[in-house]
Amino acid sequence: MNDLLQLLTNMKNILIIENDLDLLGKYSDVLKKSGYEVITALNSETGINLALNKLPSLILCNTVLSNIDGFGVLSILSKNPSTTKIPFVFLNALSTPDIVKKGIACGADDFVTKPFQGDQLVRSVEGRINKNKKQTSLPISEANNNHPDNGTGLEKLFDLISQCKIRLIKKKQTLYYESDHSQWLYLLIEGCIKTLKLTDDGRQMITGLYKPNSFIGLDTLFLDDPWLESAEATQDSSLYFISKSAIIDLLNEHVGLNQQFIKILSANLREKKDQLVELAYESVRKRLTQVLVRLNKDAVPIDQIDICRDELAGLAGIATETVSRILTDFKERGLIERYGSQIQIIDLGGLIKMKS
Repeated sequence: MNDLLQLLTNMKNILIIENDLDLLGKYSDVLKKSGYEVITALNSETGINLALNKLPSLILCNTVLSNIDGFGVLSILSKNPSTTKIPFVFLNALSTPDIVKKGIACGADDFVTKPFQGDQLVRSVEGRINKNKKQTSLPISEANNNHPDNGTGLEKLFDLISQCKIRLIKKKQTLYYESDHSQWLYLLIEGCIKTLKLTDDGRQMITGLYKPNSFIGLDTLFLDDPWLESAEATQDSSLYFISKSAIIDLLNEHVGLNQQFIKILSANLREKKDQLVELAYESVRKRLTQVLVRLNKDAVPIDQIDICRDELAGLAGIATETVSRILTDFKERGLIERYGSQIQIIDLGGLIKMKS
């Protein structure tokens, strides 16, 4: 009985707002089979009331609803303190770039296009719930460190960062250049930053791709060396510029904080090692497949990657012409579709099999 009570307590409840009764039933069945508790609403007013009263783990909402459309539902719930942090995923029959851009601008966490590809709906729900669990104001957590000094250190770190200015970097704007010296540690709040080196023949080798809630420049924090790579925004981005000397003083004062930064550095080193192994031993096809699978983990909308051929080539360490040839082959196999710089993953399972 205790195990049953624990299972019910830990179950995640999903609110679905959909005005098509047949589709509502299908979505509910799919999520229930995956272990979720489901709450349903056939109209926006009922959905808003259920969201406020039940406080679900995640909300799935059709963009097209009577009276108040999906964008209106999101706007109302995002203004309420009790529902503003609940992950919100749009369901839409046609997710055009303009609609997706509007949804993301309103605060949506994902877009799932109907009809769904395989387990796409379940993966979107799982991904957004897990991401919401992990989100903190910083990429470090007090819960992961039992050092008695750590609580005070974290508070002072938060205070230090909150006093720093947020700066905006436009897409394709350079954050710093190789060989430059910098007095800053960067914390990415929004957007995406890539780090890169240029080969002798002028090709880009992308050494890192940073998402929100990531420190950039941590590997040079204790060094007085120049940057060994350049950094450039792949999207409009916003970052905290944090004084290196202030961070070092804080780490010297609160030794417990060092464990947190060592964990981040260790994770970064492990990722770099995996990339080096890929470059040294994997075929070009497998390398590109692994890059696509990694990028797809954080893709919004789900299974839609917005990246140019040159950046894919830089991440995989292969020629741009080779990228084009492999992507064409993947398309012919029914694994992906291509729309300009957008790649839609059609068969993720097939790609993962190729990766392994």
